[in-house]
Amino acid sequence: MSFNRVKPGFWLALIATIVVSVVVVLGAFTRLVDAGLGCPDWPTCYGHFWAPTTEGEIAVANSAYPDIPVDLNKTWPEMVHRYFASGLGLFIIAITVVSFRHRKSVDQPFKLPLFLLFFVIVQGIFGAWTVTLKLLPQVVTGHLIGGFTTFTLLVILTLRLSGIKFRKISLLNKALKPKKLAALTLFAVILQIFLGGWTTSNYAAMACPDLFTCQAQWWPEADFKTGFDILHPIGPNYQGGALDLPARIAIHLSHRIGAIVVSVLSLMLIGVLFLRGLSVWALGLTVLLTIQVSLGLSNVHFGLPLSVAVLHNLFGALLLIYLAVLNLVLNRKEPVYV
Repeated sequence: MSFNRVKPGFWLALIATIVVSVVVVLGAFTRLVDAGLGCPDWPTCYGHFWAPTTEGEIAVANSAYPDIPVDLNKTWPEMVHRYFASGLGLFIIAITVVSFRHRKSVDQPFKLPLFLLFFVIVQGIFGAWTVTLKLLPQVVTGHLIGGFTTFTLLVILTLRLSGIKFRKISLLNKALKPKKLAALTLFAVILQIFLGGWTTSNYAAMACPDLFTCQAQWWPEADFKTGFDILHPIGPNYQGGALDLPARIAIHLSHRIGAIVVSVLSLMLIGVLFLRGLSVWALGLTVLLTIQVSLGLSNVHFGLPLSVAVLHNLFGALLLIYLAVLNLVLNRKEPVYV
């Protein structure tokens, strides 16, 4: 690995990457404390830029939204998440402007910042739908995947602007690069993230509260058809979930099976990377996989503690980013700039 001079927009991209990591953590925290409808309107909160605080304001808000009374313990996570997400959007606008001004410079990315700007606008729309459609699982899952995608793209952009060049992989014989296995592992992780989002948006995380069985059985009654009915209609309110236990069990079991598939593929990739002399990449993947699996097991064993669940969400994003960067490096021609 070597370093060249950083490109215009690097520091903005680095700050934006830090901000998006905070947004991802805040998003997970908001979901896990059931604050997704802490503010039933968007972009305001009960008509306020923060939240109603006085007795009179709260009374008016409760009158306007009798089904979702004010709970200040839930309004602040939602609004903090919104303001950080809005700040992220401003940083991405600034990055796009800088990239446009320097678009004719050598190796200065412009299409990626432009796509990020478009993507964060779409992500904002999904954020609004999350509230207005009252936590519709399809929208909540899409919003989570969008957050992870934004995080990944910002890391890649930051690396491209940093001037880092990965020489070791660029010198590796093309035939020896484990590109297919790395791509398959990345695909499995993306699918597992969807399953994780579908699990949390349908409140199925504790459908199987025991390790390593489920409801004290190796294969309990599971309704996969209902559990994965992606096209089910929009309902009045999905907070707390709307599925019966067999459907939630099906979702939870799928997430567990996905974890096994990801672990097996990751271990195979780790072994191949070590054999190809890419021990640093193999070690990094080993650390991330170990932490993520441990957090997943701890979620079930300890009954979904908040801190562990939030970290499980964060390290899922980090595992995705790591594999995305690895795939990008393996598939680029010399010189290899991420």
